[in-house]
Amino acid sequence: MMPEAGWDRLWTGVQLATMADRSLGVIRDGAIASAGGRIAWMGKEADLSPRQRTSAAEVIPCGGAWMTPGFIDCHTHIVFGGDRSGDFRRRLHGQSYADIARAGGGIMSTVRATRRASSEELTRRAAARGRELAGWGVTTIEVKSGYGLDLETELRMLDVAAALPRHIPSGTSPTLLAAHAIPPEYAGRRGDYLRLILEEILPAALQQGHATAIDAFCEDIAFTPAEARAILEAGIAAGLHGRLHADQLSDLDGGALAAATGARSADHLEYLSGDGVRAMAAAGVCAVLLPGAAYTLRVEHSPPVQALRRAGVTMAVATDANPGSSPITNVGMILNLACIRFGLTPEEALLGFTSAAASVLGLEDDRGTLEPGKRADLALWGVEDPLQLCYWMGSSPLRSLIKDGVPWEPADRRLGALGTTRRPSTHSPEKTARGPE
Repeated sequence: MMPEAGWDRLWTGVQLATMADRSLGVIRDGAIASAGGRIAWMGKEADLSPRQRTSAAEVIPCGGAWMTPGFIDCHTHIVFGGDRSGDFRRRLHGQSYADIARAGGGIMSTVRATRRASSEELTRRAAARGRELAGWGVTTIEVKSGYGLDLETELRMLDVAAALPRHIPSGTSPTLLAAHAIPPEYAGRRGDYLRLILEEILPAALQQGHATAIDAFCEDIAFTPAEARAILEAGIAAGLHGRLHADQLSDLDGGALAAATGARSADHLEYLSGDGVRAMAAAGVCAVLLPGAAYTLRVEHSPPVQALRRAGVTMAVATDANPGSSPITNVGMILNLACIRFGLTPEEALLGFTSAAASVLGLEDDRGTLEPGKRADLALWGVEDPLQLCYWMGSSPLRSLIKDGVPWEPADRRLGALGTTRRPSTHSPEKTARGPE
């Protein structure tokens, strides 16, 4: 326990969902304090001493509202130019995701738009998406490159991703995804592009210092298992976390490949085999489930959730926010789809956006649960039960977002100008977070 002297803020009259166990770790009639951007104390409000109650610089009564750790969106592609509404139209006219990609649409249409876009335009658009996620309680966003597919644009995307916290009340975790597709200038020269990634893009990204992970899209329309293995092994050997887009459109043993390379996660997994489940369980690889993509692409298969559950594989959930296959920044919709479409329990879905997501990003010792010493990234919700976050799809019930111990009101993220870094709310009895409605 950190000493009560010097507490910056104390939230009282709050129901805590700590996400520290599979029953959500509920503490009713609780209180939680922050100091220096970290959780300093938490527990039953009745256990606060009179001295503790008066030691905080600011006391914020919450009127019975629920508090969770800030959500962690561990798989997104929010830095990009243009949009893919044309692909959406073609899908509804019967073309498949693979057909559109082979015809020059899909990822490559976004690559062309992203290469043309300035850093300022990419930042402005990504910041708007980041604020939408923050409006759903997201305090950490993994952000992938992968719409540049050349040295200059891939590095520029990582630079934009790393700078986003200057403009939104969320931290970011950039991922190098140069192995997203084969760019048209390398048509018929796959080996040359693989060498570009391994010999130029990866070393330059390591020197730049923004990327914390490396990812590859292992699929018939993207990179072969052998190519993905070479990329993951090189990135992991250089100290990056390994991630893999695996078994989304077909079974290429992506789950087993993630396990064999020491990757932290295998993502998508609609076609994951039983052997892949067992390999992931043995290696401790997390399954990142992306129901937004399955919904948008109308994929008939679903990840083998029951098999993953039986094998003890940790399951994270993420928006996969991107212009083509998951144009969704509404976390409530993703939570609902995870339950309805993939069969997760509400508890699994909420753990998937908090503690499990933190482990995917290698941040489990820093955030993802409410525990003293962890980062004070918190979300205060006007709900009667945290499971309602998986139940309603629509407007966010967020009352306040707390990033590094600093509260933000939802209006801050809708109306805040680009470039704003901190604008803490001023709480008074009239402006404190309201209870359930």
